[in-house]
Amino acid sequence: MKKTVTVCLLLALLLMLIPQLASCKKGGVTTLYVYNWGEYISDGSEGTMDVNAAFEEWYFDTYGERVEVNYSTYSSNEDMYAKLSSGASEYDIVIPSDYMIARMIEEELLRPLDFSNIPNSVYIDLEAMFGAEAPYYDPTQSYSVPYTYGTIGIIYNKTMVDEADLGSWDIMWNEKYTGNILQFNNSRDAFATALFKLGYSVNTDSEAEWQEALALLKSQKPIVQGYVMDEIFNKMENGSAAIAPYYAGDFFTMYGDNEDLGFFYPSEGTNVFVDAMCIPTTSKNPEIAERYINFMLSKEAAIANAEYMCYASPNRLVTEDADYRAAMEELHPDAMEILYGTGEMRLEFYENLPEQKLMMLSHLWEDLKIESPINTSIIVMAGVIAGGLCTAFVFFAIRRYRRKKLLVRLWQ
Repeated sequence: MKKTVTVCLLLALLLMLIPQLASCKKGGVTTLYVYNWGEYISDGSEGTMDVNAAFEEWYFDTYGERVEVNYSTYSSNEDMYAKLSSGASEYDIVIPSDYMIARMIEEELLRPLDFSNIPNSVYIDLEAMFGAEAPYYDPTQSYSVPYTYGTIGIIYNKTMVDEADLGSWDIMWNEKYTGNILQFNNSRDAFATALFKLGYSVNTDSEAEWQEALALLKSQKPIVQGYVMDEIFNKMENGSAAIAPYYAGDFFTMYGDNEDLGFFYPSEGTNVFVDAMCIPTTSKNPEIAERYINFMLSKEAAIANAEYMCYASPNRLVTEDADYRAAMEELHPDAMEILYGTGEMRLEFYENLPEQKLMMLSHLWEDLKIESPINTSIIVMAGVIAGGLCTAFVFFAIRRYRRKKLLVRLWQ
């Protein structure tokens, strides 16, 4: 009887240890899998703080356990979602954008956080971010902790753009700048520029308003130099384009290489986005993941990340720090105003559209990108080429006919 009880107790103990054993590598090192956007963390380059290495050291000093961060990156919310939802990979930390967080909560891909392991979350200032106590994408504030946030504005070259034309989304449709305007190469952001210009919501339920936005983007297409994402950096830095909508934080990177660049927010309003730290339901190390989130909210790590990314920080330990403010103002005289002075503006999140609306948007985007703008000069050139080909065809046909006729005569 005693032997049976002893065996049962040993089995129970083994079962309790299996999760811990499964999450450890040889030598007792636990691997924490972190999945984040590219270029989205202070990584030790150019004298910056290596935040992940600092976390590993801090964790051992605090808890006496070895943790190794396995850090990988993705280029879009959709790429991250596809990988996570397929079950092919298991991560402990992901940092999606607001609309994707809403979708993942709905599909039960995220687990509720234990905030007793994240005491630094008290420094998150939601009201300063977007004037709301609870974000729409996580109304119970149970699944996410903001990592960074930002807005979209218009970057322009002061040597190429008249100051009188600034202030509105209208500048993106100004024919004066034909061939010098860049547009987003993604559907949601590109359509937002048109919807804001028209005074509509970027989450409108009206198909007619989406169609009106498509017509506006088609009218813009002949004056657009190109549809870009990362290519914008080279084009704006070297002065090969004059006007482009983009994320406020990235303006500072471009300005660092070209001080002729300026920035403004359109008066009609713009998009605001939040990227937040979350723990997938498949995480094998949720407690360590929560401690990782808490470390990212600590003053030194949060300031290092904010200075590295140049996006707005939701953390009061950052925004109230005199050294951080001085560093940002050294980067650009209006940096703090650009990043944090959006309180009176009309700001809209991209909400997670229903599947039917997402399909409609995809079709509208294909319609815009497939249709090629053909201006008069191209038509004239095509006509000249076609005329030349026709003339050549007729010439060789007549010549061939005469040669054949001559051969017939000779044979006769």
